[in-house]
Amino acid sequence: MTDPAASPADPFPGQFARTRRFSLGVPRQFTVSPDGERVLFLRGTSGTDPVSRLWVFENGAERLLADPLGPGFAEAASGEIPPEERARRERAHETSSGVVSYATDASVRLAAFALAGTLWLVPVDGSAPRRLPTAGPAVDPRPSPDGSLIAYVSGGALRTVRADGTGDRALAGPDGDHITYGLSDYVSQESIGRTRGYWWSPRGDALLVARTDTSGVRRRYLTDPAHPGRPPRELAYPAAGTPNAKVSLHLVRLSGERTAVRLPEAAGAGHPEAAWTDRAFEYVVAAGWDDRGPLVSVQTRDQRSVHVLAVHGATGETRTVHRAHDPAWVALRPGTPLRLPSGALVVPACPGGDTQGLDIGGSRTPAGLEVREVLGTAGGRVYFTGGDEPTEVHVWSCDEAGGRLAQVSGAPGVHTAAVGGPVVVLDSRTPDGHAVTVLRDGVEAGRIAVLAEEPLVTPRPLALSLGARELRSRLYLPSWHAPGAGPLPVLLSPYAGHGMQVVLKVRAWWTAVAQWFAEQGFAVLVTDGRGTPGRGEAWEKSVHGDRLTAVLEDQIDALHAVAADRPELDLTRVAMRGWSFSGYLAAAAVLRHPEVFHAAVAGAAPADRRLYDTHWEERFLGHPDVLPENYDRNSLLAEAASLTRPLMLVHGLGDDNVTVAHTLRLSSALLAAGRPHTVLPLSGTGHLVGRDHTAGELLRFERDFLRRSLGT
Repeated sequence: MTDPAASPADPFPGQFARTRRFSLGVPRQFTVSPDGERVLFLRGTSGTDPVSRLWVFENGAERLLADPLGPGFAEAASGEIPPEERARRERAHETSSGVVSYATDASVRLAAFALAGTLWLVPVDGSAPRRLPTAGPAVDPRPSPDGSLIAYVSGGALRTVRADGTGDRALAGPDGDHITYGLSDYVSQESIGRTRGYWWSPRGDALLVARTDTSGVRRRYLTDPAHPGRPPRELAYPAAGTPNAKVSLHLVRLSGERTAVRLPEAAGAGHPEAAWTDRAFEYVVAAGWDDRGPLVSVQTRDQRSVHVLAVHGATGETRTVHRAHDPAWVALRPGTPLRLPSGALVVPACPGGDTQGLDIGGSRTPAGLEVREVLGTAGGRVYFTGGDEPTEVHVWSCDEAGGRLAQVSGAPGVHTAAVGGPVVVLDSRTPDGHAVTVLRDGVEAGRIAVLAEEPLVTPRPLALSLGARELRSRLYLPSWHAPGAGPLPVLLSPYAGHGMQVVLKVRAWWTAVAQWFAEQGFAVLVTDGRGTPGRGEAWEKSVHGDRLTAVLEDQIDALHAVAADRPELDLTRVAMRGWSFSGYLAAAAVLRHPEVFHAAVAGAAPADRRLYDTHWEERFLGHPDVLPENYDRNSLLAEAASLTRPLMLVHGLGDDNVTVAHTLRLSSALLAAGRPHTVLPLSGTGHLVGRDHTAGELLRFERDFLRRSLGT
C-alpha cells in the first residue's frame, strides 16, 4: 500500500511554507497588568496572516488595539525597517511583520511600538493609536513606568519624547564611531539572551543604559550574489578567539547627569582554573532596575564565573550579592537573577547536582525538579517552569520563602506562563495541540484564541526510552505501513544540540515534518542525547571540549536499540538530516561513521567551529589559540577526504549567524579531496528558512535526494 501524501499533489510542503512553520496565528508576548485586569498580546488574524497585530484580552473577550493594515498605518507600515531592528528580528527568528514587539507602562494602560521606524502609542482604553514625532527612525521604544515619557533609540542615541509628542531630546548620544547607547550587541542577543539595552527606574527619573563599543570587533561583509548591485551588509561579528564588543553600563538621569556603573574588572577567589582561564568580566548577561535599585549580572570571558551585582542608584558603586562558579561553564537561567520585595534573590542553585534547581532566598527547589526559566512574581508567589521528566515542562509556583510548591499546569506537555496579580496566562502545547488559558485565582476565566492552521499531516509518534542511557526518542512510521509489509529505510532527524529539545510531549512543526517524511516511506527516528537540556548539569555539560563524539554515540545507540525491537527498520539504508547544529551533526555522521550512515542532508552546518561566535563556541571548546586541538577535533574540514557517502549541503546565502562560508569551506575541502557532493544555495535566505515557498520546496528536495541516495 502507498500513501497519497507521497504523490506530487501532496499539499503539506506548501502549507508548511504558507504558515511559516505553523507560527502564524499563534498568540505570543503576553503582558499581564499588575491587577490582572488586562492581558496584552500579539497575533495575526489567521494561520496564514503574516501581519502581527496588538490585542488586549479584557472582561473575558479579545479586542484589537492596533492593526498595521488599518487606517492611518498604511504609509508607516510600508517604510524601511531600520537596520538595528532588522538585526533584532533576525536574532529573535521573527517570522511575521507588523507589530512584532511592544512595551507598556507599569500599569499596562499604555503600549508603545515601532512600525518601520515610526513610533506609535496605543492607549489600552480604546482610544485611537497615535504617532509620535521622533528625531529619526525609532528602535525599541519603552514607556516610563508612569507613561509620561517614551524612551527609544535612534542613530545609536538613547532619546526620550513626552507622550504628547513634545520635548524630544537625546539623553545619551554616540561619542565615537561604532558606539551605541541603549542597544544590545550581537553576542548578547544571539548567544546570551540579553535582548535589551536599557531599563527604566521604577520612579521614571533615570535609566540604566548599556554603552556598546564594537570598534574593536572584526567585521563581516554579507552580500547577496543574486543582486550584485546591492552593497554588502556590514556585521560586527566576534568569532571565537577574537575581540568582543566592549559593554559598559551608565546611570542616566532625566536631568542630564550621567554616572558610570563601576563593574568589577575580573573574578577573584573561587574562580576555577583550567588550561585556558580568562577572568575578565566581558559579558553583561542580565540587568534590570527594581525598587531596591539596579541589579546586574556579569560573566567572565571563560564563562566559569558569574557575579550578581547590586548597584547604588546614585553613585554607580557595585556590591557583589551572589557568586557562581563552575569548572565547565556557569549556565545562565532565563529570568534570573530576580530580586524579591524582601530583598531575597532568586538565582540558579549552585551547580553540581543531578538537576538544575533554583535558590529562592536561600531555599532550594526540591531535588529532581529541573528548573528551566523563572517567569516572575505575582501575589506573593514566584513562578517558574520545570519538571522531573525531560519530555515535559510545567509551570510551578512557590511562596517567596521558597515553600508551598504547587504545580500550575496539569496536562502532559510543554507549558509556560505570564503572570500579574491573581491572573496566570497559561500557554500550553500538548500532543493534542496548542491552547492559551487565562486563569484567575486558579479558575479558568477565558481563553485566548490560537488561530494557527492544523497540519495536514497528523503526527503519530511512538514514545521510546532507548538503551542504557534511557535516551528519550520518538519513532514516526508511515500511517500506511503494516507490520511485515517490508523494510523501511531509516531517517534520523534530530537536533541534538545544546539549548534545544525536540523530543517533547507536544504537537509542533517539527513533529509534523517528521511524520511527513515518514509518509514518504521512511522510518523517522528523533533522539535527544547528551548535551541537550532537561537532564541535569552533568548530562548537559558532557559535551564540554568535544561537541560531536558523545552526541553521535547517542544517535547510533538509539538507532541500534530501536532496530533491535523493530525488524522493519532497514539498517542498510540509514540517513540523517538536520539544520544548524543538526546539519553539522548530519555531515559528521557520514564523514565519521559511513558504516552506519549512508546519506546525509546538512543544512546551515557550522562546519568550521572557529567561525562561530565567542560566547557560544568558547563555552564548549575554550579559546582557539590556547586549545586549538578542540577546534581541530570539532571542525569538519580536515575530515573531508573521508567522505564516501552522498552528502547534500544546503545554506542560505543571507545567513548572518552561520555564514555560508562554513559550507563553502567544507565544499572546497571536499572538492580538493575529490569527493563528490551536492551543494544547494538558497538565495535571499537567512538562518531561518520559513518566509516563502523555499521552505516547502526544500522539503521536497531533501526527500528526493534521500530517496535517490538510499535507492528507495
